[in-house]
Amino acid sequence: MDQTNKQTWSFTGTNGDFKLPQPDRNSYLYFPLVNEGGMMSSVSPKLHGQAASGHNTFLTPPLSVEDLHNSRASRNFWVYIEGKGAWSAAGNSAKQNADFYTDSADDAMLEAGFLWHKVTRSSADFGITAEITSYVPVGNDKVELMRVTLTNTGGEELTLTPTAAVPLFARSADDLRDHRHVTSLLNRIYTSAHGVEVQPALSFDERGHRINHTSYGVFGAEGSGNEPLGFFPVQEDFIGEGGSLDWPEAVVLNRAPESGKGGGMHREGYEALGGIRFRTITLQPGASISYVIVLAMDSQRIDVAALMNKYGNTAAFELLLAENKALWADKVNTVEFHTGDPSADQWMKWVTLQPVLRRLYGNSFLPYHDYGRGGRGWRDLWQDCLALLIMEPAEVRSLLLNNYAGVRFDGSNATIIGQEPGEFIADRNNIPRVWMDHGAWPFLTTKLYLDQSGDLEFLLQEQCYFRDSFMSRCKERDTSWNEAAGPYLRTSAGEVYKGTILEHILLQNLIPFFNVGEHNNILLEGADWNDGLDMAADRGESVTFTSFYASNLLDISRLLRTVKELKGYETLELAEEMLQLFDSLGMSVDYNSVSAKQEQLNRFYAAAPNKVSGIRVVLGMDEVADDLERKAEWIFEHLRRNEWVQSEQGDGWFNGYYNNDGEQVEGEFTEGVRMTLTGQVFPLLGHAAAPEQIPHIIAAVDRNLLDDRIGYRLNTRFGGIQQNLGRAFGFAFGHKENGAMFSHMTIMYGNALYKRGYVNEGRKVLESLYNLSADFETSRMYPGIPEYINEQGRGMYTYLTGSASWLLLTMVTEVFGVKGRLGDLLLEPKLVKEQFDAEGKASIKTIFAERELEVVYTSTGSSVYGEYQIHSVTLNGSKVTLQRVSEGVLIPRELLSALPAGKSHLVQVELA
Repeated sequence: MDQTNKQTWSFTGTNGDFKLPQPDRNSYLYFPLVNEGGMMSSVSPKLHGQAASGHNTFLTPPLSVEDLHNSRASRNFWVYIEGKGAWSAAGNSAKQNADFYTDSADDAMLEAGFLWHKVTRSSADFGITAEITSYVPVGNDKVELMRVTLTNTGGEELTLTPTAAVPLFARSADDLRDHRHVTSLLNRIYTSAHGVEVQPALSFDERGHRINHTSYGVFGAEGSGNEPLGFFPVQEDFIGEGGSLDWPEAVVLNRAPESGKGGGMHREGYEALGGIRFRTITLQPGASISYVIVLAMDSQRIDVAALMNKYGNTAAFELLLAENKALWADKVNTVEFHTGDPSADQWMKWVTLQPVLRRLYGNSFLPYHDYGRGGRGWRDLWQDCLALLIMEPAEVRSLLLNNYAGVRFDGSNATIIGQEPGEFIADRNNIPRVWMDHGAWPFLTTKLYLDQSGDLEFLLQEQCYFRDSFMSRCKERDTSWNEAAGPYLRTSAGEVYKGTILEHILLQNLIPFFNVGEHNNILLEGADWNDGLDMAADRGESVTFTSFYASNLLDISRLLRTVKELKGYETLELAEEMLQLFDSLGMSVDYNSVSAKQEQLNRFYAAAPNKVSGIRVVLGMDEVADDLERKAEWIFEHLRRNEWVQSEQGDGWFNGYYNNDGEQVEGEFTEGVRMTLTGQVFPLLGHAAAPEQIPHIIAAVDRNLLDDRIGYRLNTRFGGIQQNLGRAFGFAFGHKENGAMFSHMTIMYGNALYKRGYVNEGRKVLESLYNLSADFETSRMYPGIPEYINEQGRGMYTYLTGSASWLLLTMVTEVFGVKGRLGDLLLEPKLVKEQFDAEGKASIKTIFAERELEVVYTSTGSSVYGEYQIHSVTLNGSKVTLQRVSEGVLIPRELLSALPAGKSHLVQVELA
């Protein structure tokens, strides 16, 4: 048997379906199965994984990625063959594991697509093949389906007895270690005509035990819908004394089921098992038989008859599988790319899926994501909207509006995100924490929305503010705060205060300008984007995000001037307390004085101590814009003068941080170069990096951070654990936030290079990420991008990463140049020669102005970037009068909005 592990996945067809031979010869692989109703599952090649609907409702045992290969608990389907013994159709038997490195090992093939998973496993010794297909059906039911098809592939008839065995955890993930046995005593186990159901009596929580209503079950039927023969509802009885889930007595000795046909058993106080025994059958050579297994959860006792009528036969399974495939294909194919590399185009389909998965899973419930209790963080709310603006733009306006309700009046924000849009919850853990970058992201996302939609009125929409007991960016507590009053900022008169979205944006970006440390950069506080920099809350400074906030201030200034020009608005209304933040309006602060800035910020805090007067002042649009621009330009000059590291090699870069001892973090030191990629990305992404500095930054990044094995590292080796900066440096170098290739920052680096006109350099960055991720022999991951790539080149934390939104955004708006400018369509392609096909074409399908557009670029001359420009444009065959701007060509929104909805429209662009 060849155990060299030299296999890879390959696409089968044109819609992202792929196959992988011998998938179980790779560790840490898992695949997501999910629906909009809240069923969140994962499945490995040997059917390990978990099924849950939330942190407190796990149907199967919660697990981490190491459990995928170390735990014996899994979805399993056993076959006892007369004269041969026990064999697992999932590959999970002690004998199969023992035979793994021998010639008796099973052959297996994985096939998967959007979002279904199939493993075909064959045993020459047993003369049998099993095909197991899994998916979570469309809709609101919390259900996962498995179909097992057994085929006699030998030359003799087989007499076999099948048994499904799925451990039922049926409680909170908190109970995995805390009172595991005690909580099993709450179990009430029932058998019915089709399976085993568990409804624990209580939800165990020492802060207050509650009556439990949630029910969990595993049910099964032969393919035609016939009932099983009997059941094994108690795990310890199924495995037997001294037995185990991978060699259970009930299967190995072919014991009779505990509960007979029709069910009716009731047991209490044991670990439960979805153990289902089917009738013994004889299969002739070439003959097959199928079984359907249903894993289900409900908020009450399960209506088993209705459940099995809907899901419990192969005809329903096939119909629902087709419906599932169609739904996910529609979601993914909202955006499609056609380049000279068909495999890369299909790989991008999986990247396109990832932001949807993150919306559904949050940052939990997949094996690598074994932290948190579900939901998303503040940063996720805004970055996931970047992809939604491209994939599901109709939903974004209300999401953005709801999200702004989480902003505090001190510029910070809620850190507990509720389940419903716009739901924010006061901190229950009494842990005051501010990530200093949080205020920067909302404007970036809102700016993209305004460019895509032209909806400038959104800025004047009103929204409430979040409040809790924390004040002054969590430096103080408001002892008068009463949770019963609700999480809303109120006026002195007790009324809920609302301000415009523009007011929210100004607060988020102005307050940090004054919140500076001793080097006049914005304080790092709890951390910034890099959560691992969490140990410099006193004197730490984030130069990186100082540049981001400065770029925001300049862009907001320009936006205000645009609003005045297009809408004729001469003034804007803001809360009177905000006068403390504008130096041109009666307040004067020396920007070079750290103490003066801090004193002015304290005056603002004192003016708005968790309540406001409710009085608004009218300010001139131009004077506010002027003030913002002055602040931005001061920061740019400060950064270029004081935070630039000039290298002995002739290149240079920006220092990104100061640590908790007030020391500059980056530069050339006796122990070596210290440099972060993050510190370069944000000056490049905005306006802080001067044009003449960009080539020097690129050279420094290539010299210090580019590693041919794993791509662009997040940082160089700092040495030591850096307790004056953050936990990240306690991680081994080359892992996670300490020197790994972190996809998010790598893609943002590529995006920044495209934005600044360094297209070939940007292409090199994106291509490196694709090559690393798609090289299965090294990355050991399915199609898509990981959160990071570790020192060995393995893709880590797959599926749930904000980097997918950034890659999708970069491909659509920068590479293919299909972007908005205040509602109009701007075409600014930055395609390179390799991205055109043999006919000189490259195309994208996407949504703009509520219309599906297929934009086809045809190169009639040179396809080298920089040697072509847009020569002509036709829309559905009709020539478009070109409106040229410095970046490319504008197509008015009115022209697109006049097109019929519900059909695709062809935009043909000739490049010459």
